[in-house]
Amino acid sequence: MSENFGQLFVVGTPIGNLGDITYRAVETLKTVDFICAEDTRVTVKLLNHYSIKKPLVSYHEHSARQVSESIVSRIVAGESCAVVSDAGMPCISDPGEDLVKRCIESGINVTVVPGPTAMASAVAVSGLSTSRFSFEGFLSVTKKQRYAHLQSVASDTRTLIFYEAPHKLVNTLEDMLEYFGDRKISLCRELTKVYEEVIRTTISGAIEYYSEKNPKGEYVLVVEGCSEEKAFEGLTLEDAVNEARRLIDGGMRAVDACKEAAKVTGYKKSEIYSKIQE
Repeated sequence: MSENFGQLFVVGTPIGNLGDITYRAVETLKTVDFICAEDTRVTVKLLNHYSIKKPLVSYHEHSARQVSESIVSRIVAGESCAVVSDAGMPCISDPGEDLVKRCIESGINVTVVPGPTAMASAVAVSGLSTSRFSFEGFLSVTKKQRYAHLQSVASDTRTLIFYEAPHKLVNTLEDMLEYFGDRKISLCRELTKVYEEVIRTTISGAIEYYSEKNPKGEYVLVVEGCSEEKAFEGLTLEDAVNEARRLIDGGMRAVDACKEAAKVTGYKKSEIYSKIQE
């Protein structure tokens, strides 16, 4: 990194309650030269609350590619920048991801100033297993991609976390019932806000609940993972070997890859290892 370069700060902001911002986040926003915001109208409310006066640059999914080049140029020229989202940690399921990549490619130092995240907050109060979980973000609005996504995680034994908008909630629950079966689910709505609500039920129970009540607010859906017994159904030794090879291609040692594949498929580590060696 050049000594003359500025920095990019990835700053977590509250997911609802303005009191949840950290001291460090406030100080960072006060000291940077400019702030990149998903929606400047939302961010300015936060800045006004803490008496922060800084230039704002609009940076969202429709402008990211065009704007990111000028942002990188300004940082290379010596300015410091903070990137924020409307709520929570930016750059996760968020256009800020591309800005971070571009800064790294340009040799710019990227520093994280952590804050609340809706997904971690939701899984913590879900009542479901928190030892292993997978963040799946938003499902695609395109049916083919949506169904492929659900199918790809249907046998995952980890707790699954999704984001969903209120107008798509019921359709998503119906799709989950079809692909996952009737599992436990925690629906976390408006976390940390005035109307915060956590509904712990089953997928079918949630569908019934929202057949009589209109969904409101942004949701985090925390879904019980597939049972190990069901996950193993229909898996072949070839599937287990392919999983081990995928892990090996990702840099894992063959012995460790076979051990991990054995855990998720039900086949013996020795069986998988023998096939790998053939």
